[in-house]
Amino acid sequence: MKVIYNRFIPFKGFKAINLFGVLFVRKGSVMSREDMNYEAIHTSQMKEMMYIFFYWWYLVEWVLRIFGKGNAYKRISFEREAYDNQHNLNYLNVRKRYSWTEYL
Repeated sequence: MKVIYNRFIPFKGFKAINLFGVLFVRKGSVMSREDMNYEAIHTSQMKEMMYIFFYWWYLVEWVLRIFGKGNAYKRISFEREAYDNQHNLNYLNVRKRYSWTEYL
């Protein structure tokens, strides 16, 4: 995963954003191994869904979850898989394809 440190992307107040497998990190932010693992999990999700379908499904799921209880972002299946496994630095070595579907 390519990492680009800059002062424009993401917007102020955010640490990083993963766009099509390229990680944009706010200049001055420190990315831990867990942060990098979290983003690498997202990159794996993107690849297996051919990138565009990842973003399409992400948006659909976010819209559907807005109408439920709690934080819609934190209830998206992609986010749940990444958050649940960010501390397991071996996760990507044992992860099965489409594991995010277990979080639907």
